[in-house]
Amino acid sequence: MFVSGLATNQDVNIHYLDTLREADHRLTPIVICPGLSEAAEEYEDLLAYLLPRRAIVLSFRGRGRSDTPRAKYDLEDHVSDLSAVIQETAIGSFHLFGNSRGVSYALGYAQKNAKQIKSLIVEDYPAEHKQMTAEWADDYINQYLIPTGRNKLIRQQAVKGIQRDSTPIKLDGKLELPALVIRGLLEGSLLSEADVLQYGDMFTTVKVEAFADSGHNIRNMERDKLYLTIKQFLDEQEG
Repeated sequence: MFVSGLATNQDVNIHYLDTLREADHRLTPIVICPGLSEAAEEYEDLLAYLLPRRAIVLSFRGRGRSDTPRAKYDLEDHVSDLSAVIQETAIGSFHLFGNSRGVSYALGYAQKNAKQIKSLIVEDYPAEHKQMTAEWADDYINQYLIPTGRNKLIRQQAVKGIQRDSTPIKLDGKLELPALVIRGLLEGSLLSEADVLQYGDMFTTVKVEAFADSGHNIRNMERDKLYLTIKQFLDEQEG
């Protein structure tokens, strides 16, 4: 069902999955930016759910089957991974979806390439690229990645590179696009009321969908509703 490909970003190979062969090319495709420790393979069920719409998801540097460079883990480096996949897959206009820290990478791309994008979907993350504290990497590795087994999806070198290289950047420039803002309402959500209002100021139109039984990890708690919400929003944009 999926095309498994590599896009070359200078000397870094970026892995992606693409439903090209099964897709109806009359529908605008969607490109998916996973969260910080996520890999493309974790989105296979969403790609299948969205068919016949073409969907493409990548593993950013240091994740999944992508290469793990020694350096270059700031916002612009991740945005360049996304750009490489978009160029390799030869898509024109598309919807762009970012989950968690993937929102930063999606917005970073959109700020410079808005004309390519038909709509934006942002899931539970503010319009910024965050700098990590000095203690973050060791805590994230030892208290989250290893206990949950997610260290198989993101290399420690990448985590430490994100801590070392990440700079704080506001990504709140106005975009003449429709947007879907997805947020959890329980403790652990990373999107505040102020963040939601900021998105309202950024986009032409904004639809906010709240998930009452979720904190930050909406896909694990309310997957069916999440996927339906995404699909319905995309279908609305085709009209």
